[in-house]
Amino acid sequence: MRYPTLKESPDRALYERDFKNGAGGILSFGFKGSEAQRRTFLNSVELFHYHVNIGDARSLIVNSPQTTHGELEAEEKALADIPENLIRISAGPEDPEDLIADLERAFQKAVRD
Repeated sequence: MRYPTLKESPDRALYERDFKNGAGGILSFGFKGSEAQRRTFLNSVELFHYHVNIGDARSLIVNSPQTTHGELEAEEKALADIPENLIRISAGPEDPEDLIADLERAFQKAVRD
């Protein structure tokens, strides 16, 4: 999980220095599963829109290594710390509990299939 407010975040000091009003709604995580499971997960969310425009007013989800950073060579992705299993989400105005439930359902479907 990557989010600047987490104690383990390497960006925590920058967050504390530069973002006095709090962090935004964008976070990323590594999907632990096969490529097929990751695809099932991405296709199973209902509230999140699959779109590369992270930062929209809607809740969005995207697999950045294959989309926004797809033109990078493997060495460039490694240097930028963008693993192949990276998923980014941007939380929109929906109820947080509904978004969490949507992600949980998609995870369950991905590991079940």
